[in-house]
Amino acid sequence: MTDIGHGSDRDFVRRLQGQGLLTAEIAYWMPDHPSLLQQFVWQTLDEAPRFPALSRFLDHWRREVEATIHQIRIAHSAMLQPAEVRLVDGIIRLH
Repeated sequence: MTDIGHGSDRDFVRRLQGQGLLTAEIAYWMPDHPSLLQQFVWQTLDEAPRFPALSRFLDHWRREVEATIHQIRIAHSAMLQPAEVRLVDGIIRLH
């Protein structure tokens, strides 16, 4: 028996709570290559429209990464919402 709150079970619960997959595409310049625009893609589960996980990630970037962000493009899609889950009472057997 798996414990809710670990690994993929925790992600499933987060999706049921309304979180969806966030993809952030970050274009940036490094100080040692200012003429080269680089790209970084990051994915996580996050809540639209506030995006608290993305905000924490960008705060970390500003503090720890020596790079200038040029552009951020995001896509967010609710992968599984509570309305999409139906509990079924019974078993149907096909032979």
